[in-house]
Amino acid sequence: MNRSAKLRYACGWILLCLSLSARAELTIEITGAGEHQIPIAVVPFAGEENSAQSLSSVISADLLRTGLFKLVDAAGKAPHQPNEVHYADWSGADALAIGSVTGQADGRLKVQFRLLDAVRQTELIGQAVSAKDSQLRAIAHRIADMIFEKLTGARGVFSTRIAYVNRQAGNYRLVVADSDGFGEQTVLSSVEPIMSPAWSPDGGHLAYVSFEKRHAVVYVQSLLTGQRLVLANFEGSNSAPAWAPDGRQLAVVLTRDGSSQIYLIRPDGSGLRRISFSGAIDTEPAFSPDGQFLLFTSDRGGSPQIYQVSADGKGRAERLTFETGNNFSPRYNPDGKSFTCTHFVNGHFYIAVQDFAAQQMQMLTAGGWEKRPSFAPNGKLILFANEAQGRGILSTVSSDGRVKQKMFPQGGDIREPIWGPFSNSSFN
Repeated sequence: MNRSAKLRYACGWILLCLSLSARAELTIEITGAGEHQIPIAVVPFAGEENSAQSLSSVISADLLRTGLFKLVDAAGKAPHQPNEVHYADWSGADALAIGSVTGQADGRLKVQFRLLDAVRQTELIGQAVSAKDSQLRAIAHRIADMIFEKLTGARGVFSTRIAYVNRQAGNYRLVVADSDGFGEQTVLSSVEPIMSPAWSPDGGHLAYVSFEKRHAVVYVQSLLTGQRLVLANFEGSNSAPAWAPDGRQLAVVLTRDGSSQIYLIRPDGSGLRRISFSGAIDTEPAFSPDGQFLLFTSDRGGSPQIYQVSADGKGRAERLTFETGNNFSPRYNPDGKSFTCTHFVNGHFYIAVQDFAAQQMQMLTAGGWEKRPSFAPNGKLILFANEAQGRGILSTVSSDGRVKQKMFPQGGDIREPIWGPFSNSSFN
């Protein structure tokens, strides 16, 4: 990155930290930039200063985190309707986001938003929604999603959620949060370890491993009701749950018959069926986007490597990684054309991607303690566990390795992150 780009991103980071510092669960640090950045101005919304949340700050922070946008300073100009825009004042911007927040008689808020093409001087998209004050942050994420999709052609992921485990003072919390780390909600708290959270395809449930019974047991828990059931509690270890794309079954890893092997099971705990039969350790299964295949980690070749097999267990497993070192924790790209994994060599862990067609592995990170990668549902970013300042943090890297982000929690040690599916929520 050249000096001007570094300066621009340093300024962007400062602005982002300022906008998030008031109630941030995480402090966010961004480095790098996309190859082509879209200059956009996000004008403060009329009336947002009187609400609990600044929509324009959240929208700007979302766009900035991707590395694909360059924020253009509004410099005191404050149009809120298309007829108030003087396009000659916005020559440095390709796009302009404007809007307003107004109170309604029923106590709810009306949010109006428009995205304008500052070059062609036309309106690209617009929307008006009514919501509670507590929903403003979610609305801002949804607006950022609309902007991202309109200007890049790819669906935005700002309205999605992530899950992770936060360990602090001998206590483990399974946490669900917005994609930017805000809105933390504790799903489970325990003095025993919690591991391997896995999102259901509809985002309504989490499967995870808990040691509260003093051995590894797999649970499935509803995020709406909090109700949970035991998915797998067989003799030995029960671990590594992974949902099928249709939500009708999960892959789990059990030692009930000896070494760690992969089984399929229904979400209610019925229909257990073994699908791997090696004498080695087969673990960390992950379904392909079409549900036809499974990636998994196995040491059947002498060291941990990534394999692929038909999801029905039929046929021979194909080894996919051959680089010097170990490879584990695979996850498919949502487009099915590549996968990410952790690569370990010379004492360092890296986040890597490998294309199925070219069979070439690319390192996306500089190496360190980098584990448990998972793609965002649009395939543009990868979330993973990292370490900095002596504790576990969250990090993301763009799928091309250009943009990196670190998210520092206010407290605790973060492990086991996983990115959730697209959100289908709406506001009325």
